[in-house]
Amino acid sequence: MEIRWLEAFIAVAEELHFGNAALRLRMAQSPLSQTIRKLERSLGTELFVRSTRSVELTAAGHALLPHARQVMEELTIAAQAVKVPQGKVYGKLSLGFTGVLNQLALPPMTRALRSTHPDIELTLVGRVMTHDAVHQLEAGSLDLAFVGLPVDSARINSRLLAQEAFGMVLPQEHPLADREGVELAAFADDSFITPPISAGSALYQSTIYACTDAGFYPTVSQEITDPYMTMMLVAAGVGVAFMPEGIAHVVPPGAVFVPLHGKQYYMNHGLAWSVRPGSLARDAFLELSEEVLPSPTKIM
Repeated sequence: MEIRWLEAFIAVAEELHFGNAALRLRMAQSPLSQTIRKLERSLGTELFVRSTRSVELTAAGHALLPHARQVMEELTIAAQAVKVPQGKVYGKLSLGFTGVLNQLALPPMTRALRSTHPDIELTLVGRVMTHDAVHQLEAGSLDLAFVGLPVDSARINSRLLAQEAFGMVLPQEHPLADREGVELAAFADDSFITPPISAGSALYQSTIYACTDAGFYPTVSQEITDPYMTMMLVAAGVGVAFMPEGIAHVVPPGAVFVPLHGKQYYMNHGLAWSVRPGSLARDAFLELSEEVLPSPTKIM
């Protein structure tokens, strides 16, 4: 198997069109087709289903693609290694996050990484809920992820980054919107806006747990994954939302954040990564994260 065969395979797999892949590789279509045939013969299986109208990956093609990309990425890193001065850390990392809920951790961490390890290329993958983050970390499609703790997987390591007390985001016209604090049980008759249960969100789990602990099961009027859009819907009067206090300063006009009185509930923000040995870049990120985002003394 030759490297150029894998390069050709990746181009066709991503374009799903031999003509476009040939243009991308700056070669004629016929030699490209011959290259793919050589790769298929070497593997003993077809990688594409070809017709006059379309090109699709076979099951074998889908299985090969992530490994082919990894080989090409390792070659890029190897080429970079000879150009980077000794002692510097280089490489690529992918980091999953959910959005506004990670505003306390994401900005300082990315700034510190750029300053300390400028040769690490960081790709940020947004709107990754905890459940999806765990699966992507296990599969190797993410290197690290900001998650809600605890994480139920023996194949994932995690560390507590911060704890935020929960409160309520209410429409300005809500009868309790002008209070300095409220009991969660006071919202038993309100409609809640939550992430979908299918999203595997730690915020959804926290909402259901806290409400049932307060003596009621919440009526859900709207499901949405984006926390900021959740607050926009609250401002529009669609319902109320159970949210961590860190979002208080980004609540949109028409909505207010009110702290909870009585029993407190906390959002546990964490950093997660696979138990499998990682790259030097991942190790450098984890070490730096302990300086920038040290674990707090756990409240609960």
